[in-house]
Amino acid sequence: MKKQTLGAVTILTGDSRTVLGSLDAESIQCCVTSPPYWGLRDYDHPHQIGAEASPEQYVENLVAVFREVRRVLRNDGTVWLNVGDGYARNGGVGSCGPNAKVGNTKKLIQKRNCKVPEVWGLKDRDLLGMPWRVAFAMQADGWILRSRIVWIKKTAMPESVKNRPTNATEEVFLFAKQPNYYYDCQGVREDSGANLRNYWRLGPDASGNGHPAAFPRELAKRCILLATRPGDTVLDPFGGSGTTGAVAQDEDRKAVLVELNAAYNDLAKKRLKDNQTKLKFT
Repeated sequence: MKKQTLGAVTILTGDSRTVLGSLDAESIQCCVTSPPYWGLRDYDHPHQIGAEASPEQYVENLVAVFREVRRVLRNDGTVWLNVGDGYARNGGVGSCGPNAKVGNTKKLIQKRNCKVPEVWGLKDRDLLGMPWRVAFAMQADGWILRSRIVWIKKTAMPESVKNRPTNATEEVFLFAKQPNYYYDCQGVREDSGANLRNYWRLGPDASGNGHPAAFPRELAKRCILLATRPGDTVLDPFGGSGTTGAVAQDEDRKAVLVELNAAYNDLAKKRLKDNQTKLKFT
């Protein structure tokens, strides 16, 4: 495991299933993360989550990660989890959508997404229902499922489908470790001043960051402001390009990022350094 520290942000390179064991119990206030989606992209590592032979194994691996997250989470802490969906397919690899040839993913997409998995009674072209399968598995493992937020994408990925609507939403789940948990309902409000609703219309960030599937800064910001106080520590066990860490910097929080791919940690390190410099001059 490689450890790098940039001010209040710690970057750990390694597999979350083992690296999280090095963190102190009850040292994290909240977890904001989006794991790799099953069968969608190749993140170029032999131990990557999302490259399992079946979606059932994918769910089991995520439950194992969040079991470790529960250990390091404070008793009043929460998890904010964004998980994407996909389709069971027999043949066909369109140019966009869940079966897209994205970057270096052609072989993996054809190997996994184009064969109907022999689990859950799936049939050709079935929507996997992956977000809810993960949510129910975590619920069965002891998490309290408190809310489902619909992320409505201002700019959805185009799809050439003609037999269903284009997908333009994803799920964000709020889990609690205990019934009594910290939640600042004043942290983010509707424009009218009303309590925040469970649908968030958010667009992509203005500029790319070198990662093929980063979620918007505004999504991470809302979760962090609702779930933490200044000085609290935020965890992202799938750190990617460092979005969670950058937002934690902006909002005077600490952060721990865990990422399997060292190349993405290099991107995150540069991004966090640039963000730190920007904050000094604003």
